[in-house]
Amino acid sequence: MLTSFVTAAPPFEAATDAVVEADDDLVRASVAGDLRAFEALYRRHLGRVHGVILRLVGHAARAEDLTQDAFVRAWQALASYRFESAFGTWLYRLAANTALMELRSRRSQPALDGDDEDTLDHVERVDSAGHATALSLDLDRAVATLPPRARAVLVLFDIEGWTHEEIADQLDMAVGSSKAQLHRARRLLRTRLGDFA
Repeated sequence: MLTSFVTAAPPFEAATDAVVEADDDLVRASVAGDLRAFEALYRRHLGRVHGVILRLVGHAARAEDLTQDAFVRAWQALASYRFESAFGTWLYRLAANTALMELRSRRSQPALDGDDEDTLDHVERVDSAGHATALSLDLDRAVATLPPRARAVLVLFDIEGWTHEEIADQLDMAVGSSKAQLHRARRLLRTRLGDFA
C-alpha cells in the first residue's frame, strides 16, 4: 500500500546541486527508456508528492490514486521537461495541478459523512517529508471545508513552507492573489474552528 511506503520513506532531500544533477541524469535516462531511472525518481519524490496531494485533497485513498496519476502524467510529459528548473519543482507543480484539477472537478466541499474513514479517523498524518504529524480532528475538518484555491494556498504556505512567489508560480496566480487567498483561508479557518468547538 502506498501509505505504508510513504510513512517509511526517507526524509525529503533539500534540492542541492548534487540532487538536482542526479535528478537531471535520471530524467535523461528515463526519457531514453530506462524504467529503473524513472523508478529511482519515483522513490526519491514519492513522499513529497503524496504529502502535497494529501494535504490538498484531504482524502487518503484519493490522494494515493492522484499520486499515481501524477507520476503517470510525469512519465508521459517527461520528454517536455526542459531542465530550466529543478526536476522536483516541475514535478511538484504537476502534482499540485493534478490535485487542483481533482478539487475543481468536485466543485463541492468534501463530504464529512464518514465515507472515507481515513479522512476523519486517522488523525496522525504524513507530511511532505514523510514524517508523522499530529493535527487535530477539528483542524482537519475545517481545512477540508475551505474552497479549493484558498485551501491550496494555505496548505502550500503554512504546511509545506512555500513562499508566495513559489505558490504564485506553481498555481499560475499573482503574488497578491496568493496573499489574499491565504488571508481568506485563515479568516475562514478561524470562523470554522469556532463552529467545530
